[in-house]
Amino acid sequence: MRFRLASLSRHLQNDEAPLPLLHQLHALRNSVLSLVSNSDYIFSGSQNEDISVWEKQTFTLKSTLRGHTGSVLALELAKEKEWLFSSSGDSTVRIWHTSKLTPLYIISPYLTSAGDLFSLSWSPTLQTIYIGCQDTSLQWYDFSSLIPPIPASSLSLSSVSSSSYTDLVSLSHTGTSTPSTRKAHKFFDSYPQYERRPADLFARNPSMSGRPESNSPSEAEYPPAEYGLLDVSVTNVIHSAHYGYIYCMALLNNDGKEKDGGSGGVQLATGSGDETVKLWDCTLKGPVCVHEFECAQGAVLALVAQNETIYAGCQDGYVKVLDLETKTLVRTIIVQEGIDILSMSMIGSDLYTCSADGWIKCWSASFDCTASWQGHNGIILSSFIDVKRPNSARLVTGGNDNYIKVWEVDPPKPRKEDRRLLPKSHDSESFTDTMTYALSKFISIPSVSCTSSHTEDCRQAAIWLKKCLNQLGAHTSLLPTGEGKNPLVLGIFSGTKGDKPKPRVLFYGHYDVIPAPRQGWSSDPFTLTGRNGYLYGRGVTDNKGPIIAVACAAADLLSRRALGCDLVFLIEGEEECGSTGFRETVGRYKDAIGDIDAILVSNSTWIGEDKPCITYGLRGVIHCELEISSNHPDLHSGVEGGAVVEPMFDMVRLLASLTDGQRTVQIPGFYDHVRPQTEEEKELYKLLSNVTRRPAASLSSRWREPSLTLHTIEVSGPKNATVIPGLVKSQVSVRIVPDQDLDTITKALVAHLESSFEILQSPNNLRVTVEHVADWWLGNLDDHWFQSLESAVQDVWGVAPLRIREGGSIPSVPYLEKEFGCHALHLPMGQSSDQAHLPNERLSLKNLHKGKAVVEMFLLNIAENCIPNVH
Repeated sequence: MRFRLASLSRHLQNDEAPLPLLHQLHALRNSVLSLVSNSDYIFSGSQNEDISVWEKQTFTLKSTLRGHTGSVLALELAKEKEWLFSSSGDSTVRIWHTSKLTPLYIISPYLTSAGDLFSLSWSPTLQTIYIGCQDTSLQWYDFSSLIPPIPASSLSLSSVSSSSYTDLVSLSHTGTSTPSTRKAHKFFDSYPQYERRPADLFARNPSMSGRPESNSPSEAEYPPAEYGLLDVSVTNVIHSAHYGYIYCMALLNNDGKEKDGGSGGVQLATGSGDETVKLWDCTLKGPVCVHEFECAQGAVLALVAQNETIYAGCQDGYVKVLDLETKTLVRTIIVQEGIDILSMSMIGSDLYTCSADGWIKCWSASFDCTASWQGHNGIILSSFIDVKRPNSARLVTGGNDNYIKVWEVDPPKPRKEDRRLLPKSHDSESFTDTMTYALSKFISIPSVSCTSSHTEDCRQAAIWLKKCLNQLGAHTSLLPTGEGKNPLVLGIFSGTKGDKPKPRVLFYGHYDVIPAPRQGWSSDPFTLTGRNGYLYGRGVTDNKGPIIAVACAAADLLSRRALGCDLVFLIEGEEECGSTGFRETVGRYKDAIGDIDAILVSNSTWIGEDKPCITYGLRGVIHCELEISSNHPDLHSGVEGGAVVEPMFDMVRLLASLTDGQRTVQIPGFYDHVRPQTEEEKELYKLLSNVTRRPAASLSSRWREPSLTLHTIEVSGPKNATVIPGLVKSQVSVRIVPDQDLDTITKALVAHLESSFEILQSPNNLRVTVEHVADWWLGNLDDHWFQSLESAVQDVWGVAPLRIREGGSIPSVPYLEKEFGCHALHLPMGQSSDQAHLPNERLSLKNLHKGKAVVEMFLLNIAENCIPNVH
């Protein structure tokens, strides 16, 4: 096992089980610094200045491309042009024809002090090659308007000087090159000392100079060449693009979305010795830096990009996982501490890291190590993935042990979904299919927020939902909530403009779910399964089903040009674990969210099975942890029993002080401000008692009376009957109701616990931690927003909805009311038997379809009858 304790990634395969080695290529004294391939050949750049060309079918050496006078540091393909780019320590980029295996061009960077050219990246969209330089500059050459060069064979070199020849060649190009004005450098353009010749521009390019008399092997490789000499223009340079060498680059194509300058959404990521990754928008005028990621883990030596994610391989064995949408660090993978990561490759969601100790490791989408083996007896310097067929791929690696090795790899199995987010047809009659199809994709992502192993799944759920809402017609974005936290999804469906102002409704929900242990489920909890009119799956009723129903309702109205209001989706990913970071993020992006006139929530169930309901009240909650510890370790009761004051006895006495024998809470002032029950409420509870066959007093105590609950007691030690635990913990919660003040009750609870513990006069220590709180919420039954929702329910279901309250809490609802200065409405979509948070969670297809119809009717009602608030 090669993992340090600091790593949170699981190691799921033994080190002794490498992937099958298909073939290995050996070149004597030839470290493999760079690798690429096309359909026919593997190209390998070496430390001995050559590029070896290997046939892929036979694994034999086809040819050697010579010309560089320094190590070949990077290779890049322009497949549509049949070009191979190579960059070198000789401070040139050469271009070769990948079928004829002949030289085409030499590109000289701006200024001879560019030094080693570490990295290359080709943009087919912009027809531009980007060059990462040792002098910290980022340079590029645009081939979009290149005129073929003057053939060298057509010039009489005997009558043309070196300088005039260079000018002629340079003038044959438009593009972004300029006439060559570069002077020969006395070091970089020098001849061997024994030749006693002055430096000139051809000294470093013996195979392309056109000079007839030479017996060097590199010149013998080719006949008189037809090539061009190209210079990077001064306008095509960003000096000090980083504060360190630009070691690596990765090109990103963002779904073809147009950006300023017509770049078609092309972005470039660059990694440097300054410990940063920079993101550049590639425009027709050149790259523009739009963001800088601080990796703070040594030089960034390797980059690979996949969809909305950049993986940055750093010194000391760390991979930084960077999210492009939210511009945040989402994960750090500890590959092997202290060992540089020099190359990385991806296939699907699997990441292969290649390290300086010769080890190769494969990482899954959940950042678990699924394969690990020593691939080379030395430093692995380069790698790429060659996809043969959809189910067949090869990992090719090169090292300083003079070997290129070809490994058989199995591409990761995709999730149980195809590439489409939704069916292609979006007419009104198809939205039922769209809804169930989209829900099946949503359910398949195990977005469990309270488990660190599902952090990436939560992020992927957010990305999927953003794309889904966008495809349905919303303008979408992800709002970062902080490092290690799940982003919010913001989606805005813009209604049809009319003569009067449009209402703006915020729909709040959450895409995270609680864990779903397989025990107790009749089917896979993360595969949407239809059975007897119900859809089963984790999150189907809480809260993914309602989210998709509301989204499809908005999309249906939008497709009919009947959406007369703006519907703003604000979907969080931390609701099941306390909505961490939600308030701060909403406050930070309040301008992007905009003014809100009403809030719609659908995050609970009916009181029964048949009668539709509207929820108008929620209790608040205070969760706290109590910890009592002694100054002793765990003790043996047969040795120390009776001689010490045991923390368990203190905890029992302290918990007993919270209530009396009639279960009345003993916190001072606890009941002082509880709102008295009205006669109207009493009549409502009688009605609901007849529907539910539960006593009215039971409903009242569940919904509108405060309560205190003891959840857990945990002890240190082996938990057997002979140990006196030195540490005891307990979880306690308090539910509050109108008009109890949240802060007052919180302080009173803590004060009561501390004073009760003092009375015990115990030598042990008490610590009380308030973990999270949520205020109570009570809707307004008399405003036009509530009446519009109630009318919509009655129109769709044919009966007036029951008005109910819930004993649970949704922390974000009262906060959103206060933040936006408007009322919230709560439309439960599921039935009481939906098993939310339990095995076999389900949602009736009938309720899903009618829930969508209710939301459509509500949105139509408010567009017609509700006047936007004055903000």
